[in-house]
Formats: sequence, C-alpha cells, structure tokens
Amino acid sequence: MGNVHSQLKEILDKRGLSIRQVARDIDYRFESVRQLYNDENKAYPRDLLHRLCVYLNVTPGDLLQIKEKDHSE
Repeated sequence: MGNVHSQLKEILDKRGLSIRQVARDIDYRFESVRQLYNDENKAYPRDLLHRLCVYLNVTPGDLLQIKEKDHSE
C-alpha cells in the first residue's frame, strides 16, 4: 500500500501562487497551508482541504495522491 502525498506545491507553483497569498485568500492559518505545501502532514484537516479545493477549483484527488512505495530497495 502507498502513502498519501500533497500535490499543493505543484499546483501553486504552476499557477504562480504563494503560500501566504493562498492562506490569506482562504482565511486559514499560514502554518497549516505551509505544512500541506511541504507535504509534512500526518493528517489532513477536512476544512482546509475543502477550502483549497473550492479556491483552486480542483478535486481532493488532484490535491492528494497515493504514491506506491518503491519495493526495489
């Protein structure tokens, strides 16, 4: 089974958006958005995911992806 990884960095970088601007626009704590951007979350706040999906016009599947573990090591 794989692990869940945030795609927020890729999405924001592609759109030229900063973490600070997004946090301000969705009225959410900068630190929480930064953690998701840097893929540091162990849990994903539903409210944050909802706000980001609406703001960015993406689905949860666009924002979070499951990446399989590399078993070749």
